[in-house]
Amino acid sequence: MKVAILAGGFGSRLSEETVVRPKPMVEIGGKPILWHIMRYYAHFGFKEFVIALGYKGDYIKKWMADYCALNGDLTVELGKGRVHAHGGEAVDWTVELIETGLYTNTGGRIKRLAPHLGGQTFMLAWGDGVSTVDLRRLLDFHRSHGKLATIVAVHPPPRFGQLKIEEGHVTEFTEKPIDSGWINGGMFVLEPGVFEYIEGDDTLWEKEPLERLAADGELMAYRHEGFWQCMDTLRDKVLLEKYWESGNPPWRVWE
Repeated sequence: MKVAILAGGFGSRLSEETVVRPKPMVEIGGKPILWHIMRYYAHFGFKEFVIALGYKGDYIKKWMADYCALNGDLTVELGKGRVHAHGGEAVDWTVELIETGLYTNTGGRIKRLAPHLGGQTFMLAWGDGVSTVDLRRLLDFHRSHGKLATIVAVHPPPRFGQLKIEEGHVTEFTEKPIDSGWINGGMFVLEPGVFEYIEGDDTLWEKEPLERLAADGELMAYRHEGFWQCMDTLRDKVLLEKYWESGNPPWRVWE
């Protein structure tokens, strides 16, 4: 099963970093968050990736092309013009890097990946977040209901203290409570039929397609109660760095 990853947005809310690189290439612990996402999926046996490129897509292409050389030793035969990479980390992934347009919206990027997904069930992920979602259970859940789409629902990370106010008096204060609501976790399992819900490049996946899928009874939610964190802002990046520096980040399930 292939994993489609959206990696073409401008990442404007993280402009401190994205002025020089696409958001999926912003590093956590010295490696792009895209690498963290791919390592996570690969741990569960999903090793075929189709990545939708857009803004600064060449940056991702160059990094992927140089991955083996940058993560191991090199022997250079100057006279013969040969470079041999050896040692270091070897991963058995297949990565397709697909140009989907600079200004294409999320739905349009997904539809442009259709010819590369084999006409079969596929997974979809945003290229800017990590979690502890059990991907095998997610897939089992999707297969159990027979609908076109499964969305991972998560609780938004708490950011602010909550006040309970009665007649102007604060009667209760809770520092950073866990919100009981659910939001889009940016992870999906989808059937090829979802492409029919996407009109074209200008379509925003989070609007008409998901709204219509829900209205047609074709959208199911897999509720994830565990760790989930996106990287929308510099604050989020700093938080993820702290998790990594702790030596035991929740999403690091690989050896």
